Amino acid sequence: MQVPAPCEYERATSVEHAVELLDRLGSQATLLAGGHSLIPMMKLRLANPGCLIDINPLHDELGHIAVEPAGVRIGAMVRHRELLESAELAALWPIFRDAERVIADPLVRNRGTIGGSLCQADPAEDLTTVCRVLDATCVLRGPGGVRTVGIDEFHVGPYETAAADNEILTEIRIPFRDHGSNAYAKVERRVGDWAIVAAGCALWLDGAVVAEARIGLTAVNADPAGLGQAREFLVGRTCTEDVARQTGELVAGHCDPVSDMRGSAEYKRHLAAELTRRTLLTAAARVH
Repeated sequence: MQVPAPCEYERATSVEHAVELLDRLGSQATLLAGGHSLIPMMKLRLANPGCLIDINPLHDELGHIAVEPAGVRIGAMVRHRELLESAELAALWPIFRDAERVIADPLVRNRGTIGGSLCQADPAEDLTTVCRVLDATCVLRGPGGVRTVGIDEFHVGPYETAAADNEILTEIRIPFRDHGSNAYAKVERRVGDWAIVAAGCALWLDGAVVAEARIGLTAVNADPAGLGQAREFLVGRTCTEDVARQTGELVAGHCDPVSDMRGSAEYKRHLAAELTRRTLLTAAARVH
């Protein structure tokens, strides 16, 4: 039976209290939100925090979905279930509902949080791709105050973020853009599993022509520069079946997946191309 190593436990009563604990305990402390990624890693001794700071009491403070003129603010403690059931998010950005429908199972969705997902920085995590294609901004709070970091800069590498040891992610902000829509698609071995490959995209149209696009891929080690080339290819074109197919092929050529029990690298590149094609066509149809 796998059990975590012994550690201390603190229960934060406010964001300010959580920041104070992080500042005092330093790198030995780890925040506990839903725990569905952290606890399994602790059982395998891949994560060995000296102290767990439980931030579940902060849901009242960080559990908001606030629609404002400039965009939407999503608190870091918003649960997956709340994202899935939000009619406002589904109307504004259907990509959230697309992704949440294929994240884990009801038990996990009832506890897991968007902040925990983003801070875990797992390359196979779905909401990271969703936030990237929506050009989200992460709001961090530490002893020195509040700072914002773009989602592309927030994830430094696998399981590593730009948050300092004494900072807590409090909010995700997504700006409004007119004449756009988005979509997400995922292939998994079984329902609720981590992605073999997933793709997300957002399109903004000027009439029938693509004015701007953002594409994201999950679990295939996509090259950001290559995704940028795919975006440039789309701009100024109508998102037809042929254009979507060509974009998918371009994206797949800039992926570096590994062969494993989930499938060969060749198979994963094929999925990257196909899922990109599907999400582009779905997003374009949703705009209209």
